[in-house]
Amino acid sequence: QVQLVESGGRLVQAGGSLRLSCAASGRTFSSYAMGWFRQAPGKEREFVAAISKSGFSTYYADSVTGRFMVSRDNAKNTVYLQMNSLKIEDTAVYYCAGVEAHYYSSNYYTGESTEYGYWGQGTQVTVSS
Repeated sequence: QVQLVESGGRLVQAGGSLRLSCAASGRTFSSYAMGWFRQAPGKEREFVAAISKSGFSTYYADSVTGRFMVSRDNAKNTVYLQMNSLKIEDTAVYYCAGVEAHYYSSNYYTGESTEYGYWGQGTQVTVSS
């Protein structure tokens, strides 16, 4: 299993950039496909981005494509979410999540929250005008 801790969330002005980090414990981080989700007040949790265990394949929600970039450093047991050109509607609690993918292709990824078995506690991102 793996424990996930997000960090980097803060108040930022619209049009600005922010980088979130998700630190994972354990020796098997490289076997997990990872994802980022977010939840705004009064709304359901929604998919943001995903990355395969190899880091070579990525997947983004339409709302963030071209603005957000997900990456990982398996040597550091860390996943990142680089957020650029932030909009007010990006305001939400951002969560990282992991799914054990040892037996899956190195290119496997998923945007379905139900596929993820491990979740962090979230980090607040607030975008102001």
